[in-house]
Amino acid sequence: MQIAVVIEGQMNLSYEQQLAAARRAEAVGISGFFRTDHYESFPGSADQATTDAWSVLAGIARETKTITLGTLVSPVTFRAPGEFAKVVTTVQEMAGRRLHAGLGTGWHESEHRRYGFPFPEMATRAEMLEEQLEIVRALWSGPDGWSFSGKHYSVSDALFRPKPTPVPWIITGGEGSPRGMRIAAKYSDEFNLTSSTPATAGEKFAQLDATCAAAGRAPDSLARSAMTGMMIGRTEPEYLEKIRGFMSRIGAAGDPEEYLAPRRARWLVGTPDQALAQMRAFRDTGASRLMVQHMDPTETASLDLLAELHAQL
Repeated sequence: MQIAVVIEGQMNLSYEQQLAAARRAEAVGISGFFRTDHYESFPGSADQATTDAWSVLAGIARETKTITLGTLVSPVTFRAPGEFAKVVTTVQEMAGRRLHAGLGTGWHESEHRRYGFPFPEMATRAEMLEEQLEIVRALWSGPDGWSFSGKHYSVSDALFRPKPTPVPWIITGGEGSPRGMRIAAKYSDEFNLTSSTPATAGEKFAQLDATCAAAGRAPDSLARSAMTGMMIGRTEPEYLEKIRGFMSRIGAAGDPEEYLAPRRARWLVGTPDQALAQMRAFRDTGASRLMVQHMDPTETASLDLLAELHAQL
């Protein structure tokens, strides 16, 4: 099972801080570096500084050599499909290696309102996602002159240059709704399961296998990954101190153990032995990759420890 790090790039992080985290992850052997795609800061105060995900990844692409880069995920409401296809292709050329592009429906209503993005109801955003996935894939690998007429987008006489080689890796996902699984089975290279315990992940991945089979797709041709938070330390006082710092940063009051209690079943939490047991539990669900949310990318000790634990899987 591979390990990738996901940072909440909207949490008042400068470009230099994000670059430092990516370089550290690459240096210790973590295989992937992903960031969220948001324009409004959260959790905590909404008035903190934010950066554009793809602009940041373009910079990081030129300052790293081997680590896989991508978003998890870019909302379809932020960019037209042709724009998204072009941006990803350009950053992949800058990186000199394959990018992993996550696409989703978007969910944060207030940032859409504050930045002037449309935010239709969920059913409509899901339709937009399916159309965007079809268009993006066709622009990247379809024939010249391809046309599409959908409910939300249309393309006429497509001529996309340069064609990306290889075609970027597409990730979709969510909490495992039937529609999300059908979308992944039809369009995606990887399905990323969020907000799940290892036990639930095993059940959801079995449902995903059935969805692929019903769609006529070999289940093992669709990679599956799980998203998990991370709050680990070499000792109990160390990881508790980290959670206190995170809580202070987002303005959360209370006892750290109480904050962690509802998250323990689905996060990597605690000492090395505890975190390693959770990693192995996710691995045993059939996940080919664990997407680990690094809640405070300004500290690197957790990345060092994560890489050590991965070596013990």
